[in-house]
Amino acid sequence: MKNMTILFLTITLILTSTPVFAADNDGFIVVMDIVIARPFGLAALVIGSAFFAVTYPFAAMSNSVHETADTLVGEPYRFTFLRPPGDFSGTYMAEQDKEANELQQPGKDSEAEKENKLQKSENTQ
Repeated sequence: MKNMTILFLTITLILTSTPVFAADNDGFIVVMDIVIARPFGLAALVIGSAFFAVTYPFAAMSNSVHETADTLVGEPYRFTFLRPPGDFSGTYMAEQDKEANELQQPGKDSEAEKENKLQKSENTQ
């Protein structure tokens, strides 16, 4: 019983402690990222994809397919494949989200799209 208590307390301390990282990426952090964090990210991507397949009908009924897909599939994908090794800051997520929001906002056409629309309207007249 004493061994079980010690094991439980050790696991609890390990899982609830907050790691402190140095400002620069050293080799240890990059290696731990590749060995531990990326496989967990890949597992989260696979599990999130399965959950998305199950929740898709409900998300479609509530018109929240994009938000559900981004949460269950997009975030693990960005964490696993788009993040630089050793970067746990989360700034890569903010940049990707900003770019995605700019592409999806209606009424904000790029100059090329505006020119295409203008040419199409001129051709139809």
